[in-house]
Amino acid sequence: MPSDSSPSQTLARGLRILDLLADAARPMSVAGLADGLGVHRSVAYRLVRTLEDSSLVVRDAAGLYAIGPHVATLARSVATDLQSAARPELQRLADELGMTAFLVVLDRSECVTLLTTEPRTPVASIAQRPGSRHSVLVGAPGIAIQTLLSSDDRLSHGIAAPETDEVASAREAGYASSHGEVIPGVTAIAAPVANALPAAIAVLFVSGANDRSIGERVRAAADTIARAAR
Repeated sequence: MPSDSSPSQTLARGLRILDLLADAARPMSVAGLADGLGVHRSVAYRLVRTLEDSSLVVRDAAGLYAIGPHVATLARSVATDLQSAARPELQRLADELGMTAFLVVLDRSECVTLLTTEPRTPVASIAQRPGSRHSVLVGAPGIAIQTLLSSDDRLSHGIAAPETDEVASAREAGYASSHGEVIPGVTAIAAPVANALPAAIAVLFVSGANDRSIGERVRAAADTIARAAR
């Protein structure tokens, strides 16, 4: 068992701080981070200052901490071929449908938004920021990603729940839809992107559009991205 001062535990705590800040809806105080880590404030302060020195976190005028700009630099190196292939297709999808379009990848048992685009036409769209995450067990992106996973894949990602009929139906249709599961009042339609890293693309809109026609368009875009990323 590592001691409180072991390098491995220090690293684990630093990474946990990044997770806490990524999940938070607003900047956090040292006290809040200490509570999240279960450590004394002085320990949390030393850790966050080290992260601040590397621009992995930033501190505002009120002394609260948030994810820093260097994290975005690191994120650009994640699945670069997939991001490059997805960017133009997502923009076409967003412009054509007048909806926010985005790319998610599987991180352990969560969907993480890696890339997002908004329509260039003057229409109201729903924001989806890169770095946002939710359980793979909820929402259309999660359902779509699950269609790519075998039973062994589910276990290796820590997904203990068995596959549902909803996942099986999405696998057959080639896309998934959800209504208000992640954002109240918002519909999401997503399609899996066959890639070494389990991924999906999705669009967001207020209910009222034709789910089937949108689903088929999103599925076609996902297939285009998968071919381009190979």
